[in-house]
Amino acid sequence: MNTDKIFAETIANEYAPRSASKVVALKKLDRKAKNPANIFAYTFGIILALIFGAGMCLSMQVIGFANTDSFILGIVIGCVGMVGMAVNFPIYKKLLEKGKQKYAFEIIELAKDICCETEK
Repeated sequence: MNTDKIFAETIANEYAPRSASKVVALKKLDRKAKNPANIFAYTFGIILALIFGAGMCLSMQVIGFANTDSFILGIVIGCVGMVGMAVNFPIYKKLLEKGKQKYAFEIIELAKDICCETEK
């Protein structure tokens, strides 16, 4: 074994321009299909959890005034947050399905190309 040759090839490979592999492209397409649904679900869920928490703080009189109106307002705001959190998952599923449908053809074709290359 010529270790100098192996070392030289290793260094040359580091500086050679890299072509994007099909697997990397497939992962990017998969992320592109799923990211909008994930971003929406996390953002919507966090906002609604904060609304729910604010409503509960109002109803337990941690914030606001210690009267009946604050208590009722807190319950209403908490229920709005609770209902929003309940519908978050169905909305996420619909957005995810829409994203998958949008990129399905490209992903399937690229996956077929990768599978055919590995069989050769």
